[in-house]
Amino acid sequence: MHAIHITDASDVRLADYRDLTDVALRRVLEPEGGLYIAESAKVIARALAAGHRPRSVLVQEKWLADIEQVLADAAVPVYVVAPEIAETLTGYAVHRGALAAMHRPVLPDVADVVADARLVVVLEDIVDHTNVGAIFRAAAGLGADAVLVSPRCADPLYRRSVRVSMGTVFQVPWTRLPEWGEARDVLHGAGFSLAALALADDAVPLDEFGARRPERLALILGSEGDGLSRRALRVADVVVTIPMAGHVDSLNVAAASAVALWELRAR
Repeated sequence: MHAIHITDASDVRLADYRDLTDVALRRVLEPEGGLYIAESAKVIARALAAGHRPRSVLVQEKWLADIEQVLADAAVPVYVVAPEIAETLTGYAVHRGALAAMHRPVLPDVADVVADARLVVVLEDIVDHTNVGAIFRAAAGLGADAVLVSPRCADPLYRRSVRVSMGTVFQVPWTRLPEWGEARDVLHGAGFSLAALALADDAVPLDEFGARRPERLALILGSEGDGLSRRALRVADVVVTIPMAGHVDSLNVAAASAVALWELRAR
């Protein structure tokens, strides 16, 4: 680790950390530039444990010792800045002490990710990074073996997704699916039944479905506003619903994922 003290927010070495609140900018800089941002020593440690490589780290002086423990002998520049420099640079108060610009790993093939899986979560077009992160945390905590995301789903490695997931995006195997026509064939070919979590007149209550859960199951969750697309519902082998009370028709998608994964967990 090589600590470098920087006092100028315009220093070109800090470009990876500039304007982190601008989602459009991050979408260009991170996926296309091969980077993502990990926030906090705990999350950075989990990324390193998963084999991800940091390009640099941004830290405030009072948290430098924590980062030294995390990085150990890693040959990576650590830019040490004052709190006001960090806030000017990123656009927000960096309360968790450290940010790391991480090299983005190459995503594996779907077949490789699901090869040994029994319960897989599929996210179709979920655009809120907070929901994506929360679903990953539920998947990790409740025993899902992998997460598959649609081509238009929010990036699991976006800073907010990583933070909300508490770093479990590095723990749960995941990759992107192709479009539904090909994705259905890949999942069926691997022996998975496809269950869509949605509202429908012919939907099977979750507890009934859980009692006779297929051995290999892909649970499909839909976007926050419109729910699952018609194509997703057409490719599904069954539609499953969470029975509700109190004149409430459904839960937030992250909450629904936790309820469904608890019911469908391996007994």
